[in-house]
Amino acid sequence: MATSSAVAIRRWKILAEKIPQDQVIGEVKKSGTARTGGAVSDRLEVELHAAGHFRATSTLSVTDEGEPGTFKDRDILRYNPHSVIEGMVIAAYAMGAKRATTTSMARSAKSTKDLKRRWTRPARPACWARTFWAPASISSFFAHHGYGAYICGEETALLESLEGKKGQPRFKPPFPANYGLYGKPTTINNTETFGAIPFIINLVRRGYLEPGKPNNGGTKLFSISGHVNKPGNYEIPLGTPFSPLLEMAGGMRGGKKLKAVIPGGSSAPVLPGEIMMDLTMDYDSIAKAGSMLGSGAVIVMNEDICMVKALERLAYFYHEESCGQCTPCREGTGWLYRVIHRIENGLGRPGDLELLDSVGNNMAGRTICALADAAVFPVRSFTKHFRNEFEYHIEHKKCLVNHKWC
Repeated sequence: MATSSAVAIRRWKILAEKIPQDQVIGEVKKSGTARTGGAVSDRLEVELHAAGHFRATSTLSVTDEGEPGTFKDRDILRYNPHSVIEGMVIAAYAMGAKRATTTSMARSAKSTKDLKRRWTRPARPACWARTFWAPASISSFFAHHGYGAYICGEETALLESLEGKKGQPRFKPPFPANYGLYGKPTTINNTETFGAIPFIINLVRRGYLEPGKPNNGGTKLFSISGHVNKPGNYEIPLGTPFSPLLEMAGGMRGGKKLKAVIPGGSSAPVLPGEIMMDLTMDYDSIAKAGSMLGSGAVIVMNEDICMVKALERLAYFYHEESCGQCTPCREGTGWLYRVIHRIENGLGRPGDLELLDSVGNNMAGRTICALADAAVFPVRSFTKHFRNEFEYHIEHKKCLVNHKWC
């Protein structure tokens, strides 16, 4: 992303000249940011209306990256924190907010501490003069550290945690846009979304959407991990083919063959390597292939990976991270893990794959939040695309890949 000083003039105008709030929201809406991590423009519209009934509202930036394979937001806070602060200020102005809050996991504590220091001591760049903050009317900024609860990535569970309660999702409606933190309208978005708002405002619609494909404009950060030579964060235009992205990450480690890719974090359905190599990295293409771009966490797996073992590890994660509030999720994640664990350890039974499908059908869409669905997606996709490995485990009581994991 560009530096803050390069795009400061436009945002000065918004706050100093009091450009109408609905006009600011309109510019964000034109950019199509609904896909960068949340429909921020739609939320701001609701919150602007709701704010008329309350005296205090909040903006909340989420850096609580509990999704396995995701690590982009902490780098944004580390290397370009001002963009996040400015995005939160603009969002706060658009909805008349008085309070700004950012949350992060304990491992990102240093980045959050630096962000708070930059907020409270905005002295160096000229755009952080005191006059810049006055029109925004923000009276307080809070930085909270989470402790690794995956469920607190769900927005209402995060609100419960911030209020000092047990981190469990709320029933919706009411939605946070109307009843959020401490009962006030709250806009909640991830760090990447808030960090993009200043550049959207500065570049306006055409300039921001110019990179990428129709209906998939702009750029996105991808966190690449797994069997690549250079794992890390890469910002590319949406619509870039997967193969150049893989080359940016140094290609496959050890010259191994690409076997599978999870394109959007562990909850996204896995895709075979041959399918992935023909896709472009944008929302529509990935969805058409049967997966989702999600958080942009690309997990690359080579030919030596046992897909049964990999799914066992994912199933264990969701079993451990379920908050237990909903019976289908609390019991279902345990069933999924135990059955897959049984298959992996040579105790699989005929009918286990049908049992997994049946358990998944009784979980998906039957809980307050989407954690149950996130646990089911990998199971369905792994058993669909790599069914032969699961059947081999059940029939021969050993691994088809014969990897050291098994």
